[in-house]
Amino acid sequence: MSTASKIQPIIHAATDLELFSIWVSIMAELRRRKILRSDNTPTGDYAEWLVSQTLGLKLEANAKAGYDAVDALGNRYQIKARRLATEKTSRQLSAIRNLNSDPFDQLIVVIFGTEFQVLECWQIPIDVVRKHAIFTPHVNAHRLHAQGSLLLDHKVTRLVAIEELFH
Repeated sequence: MSTASKIQPIIHAATDLELFSIWVSIMAELRRRKILRSDNTPTGDYAEWLVSQTLGLKLEANAKAGYDAVDALGNRYQIKARRLATEKTSRQLSAIRNLNSDPFDQLIVVIFGTEFQVLECWQIPIDVVRKHAIFTPHVNAHRLHAQGSLLLDHKVTRLVAIEELFH
């Protein structure tokens, strides 16, 4: 019997406030373990942690604009993630700001399944991001969908090692 199925009866019996209390406790424990770095929904923080641990990157301070981590050579990595809650969930990533000012060298995209298993992980050079991203004036940022011709570009690399480790 899996851990998830063992706690399901507890979750179903809990009140709304008890569920929020459990969520707060889980988030605090994930921060204590240094897996999460903020109180935000864990998708982005978890992706940053997974990628940095696997690729040996140094995570930057949360306030660093434009990139999340650097490698030993000084290459800057922006890490974006999307959790696919259903088959119809959009693969649009969060806003990419100041794309024309070279805020990063490589974009790492992590696509999670419903229970945060890694379904896909991609490394995309900034020139490919520029080619496929669309500027949206009302959010003053570029939008990018992790699908189709973007992922088929010959400069894009699928990071199968991360997928296999965290699936």
